[in-house]
Amino acid sequence: MTQPAAPITALVTGSSRGIGAAIAAQLRARGVTVIGHASRAHDANTIGADLADPAAPSAIWEQALERSPSGRIDVLVNNAGLFAPNPLGLSDIEWLDNWEDTLRINLTAAAELSRFAVRHWLQGGGGRVVHIASRAGYRGDSPDHWHYAAAKGGMIAMHKTIARQYAAQGVMSYAVCPGFTDTAMAGDYLSSRGGAQLLADIPLGRVATPEEIATIVTFCALDAPESMTGTVIDANGASYVR
Repeated sequence: MTQPAAPITALVTGSSRGIGAAIAAQLRARGVTVIGHASRAHDANTIGADLADPAAPSAIWEQALERSPSGRIDVLVNNAGLFAPNPLGLSDIEWLDNWEDTLRINLTAAAELSRFAVRHWLQGGGGRVVHIASRAGYRGDSPDHWHYAAAKGGMIAMHKTIARQYAAQGVMSYAVCPGFTDTAMAGDYLSSRGGAQLLADIPLGRVATPEEIATIVTFCALDAPESMTGTVIDANGASYVR
């Protein structure tokens, strides 16, 4: 007799909207217990914490373990991010503050959560982490977004390191690199940069939907063969190919 699969619990950061909300919905549709995160908790299934606060990742991880029915986190999705302009003409302190805020939220917080997860999984049972990086981590970004591209490039390097160092212990790491996606964050950017001109750079002729990115993430979290650990999956409408 085949034994039923053990229940899976996933922690998804930035789950209140856009790609994160689509990821949470698709995972729940597959029977996964999803513990969400947002800057402010909007329901009982969401942990509220501002990732700009250095204490937030630890608090999120501990609360997630407490809320998990099994006392385990099986999947971590590092999705939360900040995409705000940082023009060269700002004052030195403004530019540096913006740089550090973006690196803190987009890379350092993801690194801390990944560290907690890897240590948790090395105690037994293994697990999977899926990082939402960006096309910008390879291609670069606009003159106002050095910090965003640097953070996403760092996330990709971190992901590859996790995959190479811990696969034998059952820790699998996957990364997804979207291009523009139909979210409020990307919509504002497209409008500010001319919209149609940027779309002309996407051979597909449109941006991705959050549901498309969520489908890839759900595959990585639940279905991808272990041999795919270390993989970076592009989802940018062929606007950047490697």
